Amino acid sequence: MTTPLTILHAHSGNLYGGVETVMATLARHPHHLRHRFALCYDGRLGAELRRADAEVTLLGDARWSRPWTVTQVRRRLAALLDHQRPDVVLCHSPWGLTVFTPVARARGIPVVLWVHAAFTGRHWLEWLARLRARPALALCNSEYTRAALPRAFPGVRAEVIHPPVEPPLVFEPARRPAKREGHGAGPETVVITLVSRLERWKGHAALLRALASLQDVAGWLAWIVGGPQRPAEDAYRVELERRANEARIADRVHFLGQRDDIASLLWASDIYCQPNTGAEPFGITFVEAMYAGLPIVGTALGGPSEIVTPACGVLVPPGDLPALRQALEQLVADAAQRRKLGANGPARAVELCAPARIAERLRDLLTELVAA
Repeated sequence: MTTPLTILHAHSGNLYGGVETVMATLARHPHHLRHRFALCYDGRLGAELRRADAEVTLLGDARWSRPWTVTQVRRRLAALLDHQRPDVVLCHSPWGLTVFTPVARARGIPVVLWVHAAFTGRHWLEWLARLRARPALALCNSEYTRAALPRAFPGVRAEVIHPPVEPPLVFEPARRPAKREGHGAGPETVVITLVSRLERWKGHAALLRALASLQDVAGWLAWIVGGPQRPAEDAYRVELERRANEARIADRVHFLGQRDDIASLLWASDIYCQPNTGAEPFGITFVEAMYAGLPIVGTALGGPSEIVTPACGVLVPPGDLPALRQALEQLVADAAQRRKLGANGPARAVELCAPARIAERLRDLLTELVAA
């Protein structure tokens, strides 16, 4: 039997969002790859990886504002690389590239960057990585992020590989009423759900504006899922609650906070709406919602333009409140259309992001790199 390719993911680990979801999914679905993880901070990501029985090494806190901490982390990584000798070091951000690349490069281990966000070419970390830590290969999570890569790394080979998104466990339909009732929804209520980190560009405020314009439309309820992880997100949560109060829809908009039951909340919903005001690099939650059979309403920006087709959802122009209102109003009123669009979602999700398919492509790309 061929020895599995060994990948060491070197990452900060202090936050948890789409990037960290990808890493945890890879750990749960290795598919003939060996994933190991080196983290600077121990938090939710480390816990998720350990639950997947992944091998996790903690390198210690590292901050560029305290250069000695970077030096310490590099020494620990050097010892780890000398011991494990992975085939590839895989970084998930320019920060990771700048911290970890010199150590791997000194040992002849290729460094790959998985691009999870569109580069601007203006951030100081992108500039530093371009000068000192150019990756051997860039794996871009969408065509949108690949198009932006030359701003930071001109001439670096780039391949599109979508994030792996695992199908949720089958939700028992008999549990749906209780799940809905627990968050204020009756049998006939149309639940509109948004799941994301509390970042302004994710479209929470746009959704609230659209819902405020629908306050005379009966039968809908909104669930906003996601909790603050940084002080700015705390302030944003307070602002969103104030907006809902001022629009007199606070009784119909429920802020559910950080959750570990996202899949069942989506199963219990009726519409997924995330009207981004900034471009989404990919949009894992759109795929999760399609797995759950939900019709999608979003904006035609970035990754969702590559994910959502007219067969499974509606994309409106960014900033077009009348179009967003119309899309939501039509779906709230038309259960048959919701079912029609939702029914096409699972197949589309599998086509884009089935973990086995993504792992196979990852293995092929990295094997080719190592053999070159």
